[in-house]
Amino acid sequence: MGNKIFITLGSQKFQFNRLLRAVDELIEKGVIDDTVFAQIGYSDYEPKHFQYKQFLDREEFVAQEDMCDILITHGGTGAIIGAVKKRKKVIAIPRLEKYGEHVDDHQIQLIEQFKGQNLICGIDDTTELEDALNFVREHGFDVYQSNTKTIIESIERFIEGKE
Repeated sequence: MGNKIFITLGSQKFQFNRLLRAVDELIEKGVIDDTVFAQIGYSDYEPKHFQYKQFLDREEFVAQEDMCDILITHGGTGAIIGAVKKRKKVIAIPRLEKYGEHVDDHQIQLIEQFKGQNLICGIDDTTELEDALNFVREHGFDVYQSNTKTIIESIERFIEGKE
């Protein structure tokens, strides 16, 4: 048995069945032998080879995130930032409009930004998941540095007319 994988698909009213099926297939093939738990949100696919719950309360979510080694998620900013702040190895896959997973494809750009900063492993499609798992097990990611303070200071300077 390997690592603990936590899959979180957010709480917006969109399914991400494609990702859940891909994980089930990798477990069935023996590619994933890790313990897997998923928060599946509004997905209606019911995983066959790993435990899941539709929604987690805050305490359950924090516990699952704290226990995991690898977090697999959609391209939601909150899920990604929360995990990288805790120095989790993150694999992010964008929800895509063409599959009815979102209203547009903005998650592609969000994932590219995080990937470009060497904070996560971003992949374009679930077919790349096996390679992504191998990659995150070996790769060293950079530590997340919040720029909130810089942004606030810039806004304050602007408001005060100093910028």
